[in-house]
Amino acid sequence: MRKEKQQMEMRLTRHFTLGQLVRCGCAITNGIDNLPSAEQTERLRLLCENVLEPLWSRFGAIRVVSGYRCRRLDACYDGLGRHDHGMGEAADLHISSMEVGWKMFCYIRDRLDFDELYFENLKANGCCWLHVSYTSRRDNRRHAEEPEGCRSVNSW
Repeated sequence: MRKEKQQMEMRLTRHFTLGQLVRCGCAITNGIDNLPSAEQTERLRLLCENVLEPLWSRFGAIRVVSGYRCRRLDACYDGLGRHDHGMGEAADLHISSMEVGWKMFCYIRDRLDFDELYFENLKANGCCWLHVSYTSRRDNRRHAEEPEGCRSVNSW
């Protein structure tokens, strides 16, 4: 247990620990060991370095709702086996409002290197978050899907 605690406290970058990118209620509730491999941990570090840290610098504290997800944990969410979460290359970010989310979206889209960027929501309760991924395995595609109704202007 002590080794796992040390892993969770491992600093990936200045503002992010491994625990922030792997800890989630579903894993705790279901007793799922959601610890990534060394390779997946390095990819999480690159995600933090290239996307999450610049966001933190611009907008302040960033809350990761979901980062790395092992296959068993992914099945608790939607079972789609999202490759980017399982590879340690994606994070879903809590947004306090659509206005803030839109500003973060525009900042990432216009200023940062990323692979995928889009809004997701849980239709049942209206929760919304921003999904962003970054890969080092190939060139990032910079694929951004703007939500309907948002204006395409620089808002940051």
